[in-house]
Amino acid sequence: MKKLLAALSLALLTLVAVPTVATAAGYVPSGNVSVSGTPTPGGTTAVGFSAGSFTSGETVTYSVSGNTTATLSAVKAAILTTFSKPAAADGSASVNVALPSNASGTYTLTATGQTSGNVGTASLTVVPQNAQGNQNQNGQGSASLANTGATMPILLVWIGAGALLLGAAIVGTLMFVRRQKRNA
Repeated sequence: MKKLLAALSLALLTLVAVPTVATAAGYVPSGNVSVSGTPTPGGTTAVGFSAGSFTSGETVTYSVSGNTTATLSAVKAAILTTFSKPAAADGSASVNVALPSNASGTYTLTATGQTSGNVGTASLTVVPQNAQGNQNQNGQGSASLANTGATMPILLVWIGAGALLLGAAIVGTLMFVRRQKRNA
């Protein structure tokens, strides 16, 4: 009887104390979030949330955080910038993020629907301007990062590893033969 009462009490406590999934905030699927352009220092990047991400016409509050100031559409503040504007009739929303010329690292944009409670996030990783393309003095070049590692062919690596294993096997065999002669 005591075990049954304890089990019922625990079940009742679980139902009351643990929040249900229905009361949790809705999240905008990552497939509904788009980032247009590459975030660069001094550049502007558009972040969009597709139709159905928010309720029609609801106020969406945007906030961006990073290690330097950023501008949302036309509002500039220190490390954390907040800006609000209504969603479109189809529930889509967008905002422009202007990064300062000394921007670095990752900025996180969060959009929160004030009516629906839906939350969408986008990460903007700033690409340094010198990593956008390697150019020579004539302004020509590729759009990739410089190769700073060894360019040794893999065949040479395997030959070196094989020689090392062969040397270890010879040393092991010589030690074995020496012990056999000593014990004989």
